[in-house]
Amino acid sequence: MKLGVTMFATDYAIRPDELARACEERGFESVWYPEHTHIPTSRRSPWPGGSELPKEYWHTHDLFITLTAAAVATKTIKVGSGICLVIEHDPIVLAKEVASVDQLSNGRLIFGIGGGWNAEEMENHGTPFNRRWKVLRERIAAMKAIWTQEAAEYHGEFVNFDPIWCYPKPLQKPYPPIVLGTLSAKGLKRVVDYCDGWIPVGGTVQDLPAAIRELHALAEQAGRPKHELPVSIFGAPGEESTLRQYQEMGLERAVFFAPSAGKDTVLPLLDKYATLIPKFA
Repeated sequence: MKLGVTMFATDYAIRPDELARACEERGFESVWYPEHTHIPTSRRSPWPGGSELPKEYWHTHDLFITLTAAAVATKTIKVGSGICLVIEHDPIVLAKEVASVDQLSNGRLIFGIGGGWNAEEMENHGTPFNRRWKVLRERIAAMKAIWTQEAAEYHGEFVNFDPIWCYPKPLQKPYPPIVLGTLSAKGLKRVVDYCDGWIPVGGTVQDLPAAIRELHALAEQAGRPKHELPVSIFGAPGEESTLRQYQEMGLERAVFFAPSAGKDTVLPLLDKYATLIPKFA
């Protein structure tokens, strides 16, 4: 089982390139960065993690500048969006950003995506909360067309363009793995329908083994081998016993959270987690 690290890359934390380099030096397989373009001050939407929204949610650097900084500072570690709010991006621009990072990282990008929870935030970008999944699916389909076709076109309800030339194309073929962060039963169907893996968050899935069985059953019904849909759990605890349980479930990857803090806080935590790497290599 592979081990990775995720952190909100903020203007007051260890730099994202320094974090990526530190993770690579310690042997982690991947480093991931979440995204919020902004947080509306109304705070109508409740944060799924509790009552008080941590300030890192509105202090993050731009996701794709962060991923580029991490990529050019490293050589082997995979860089992941964990997650990208696709509904807050123009799909043509996003297709170019994803492909550019994949090219500049020499094919090390993992494209983690999600629908989001903050209704006001996505509405500021023009996406109604109750249409977010339909918008996301169309934008992903449109981007797949851009990544794989010389003169791509797409005609849908939310995305519509006649044939275009858009380069670069991703280095990974046909495109970087698309992994979906989701918790619902409908979400597992979405993973099977148009993604290449699932990201659950530790502590939020009541019965992870049952959810994985359901994912595999849906994959079988769709004619997809289960190995095409690996599971990467975020928010993994640092206890070997729990990680062993994840490994026995067949998880591909466990990702530890690092706080948005300075080197003095983050680097010792990376050292602690890194002691587990040889045990799961």
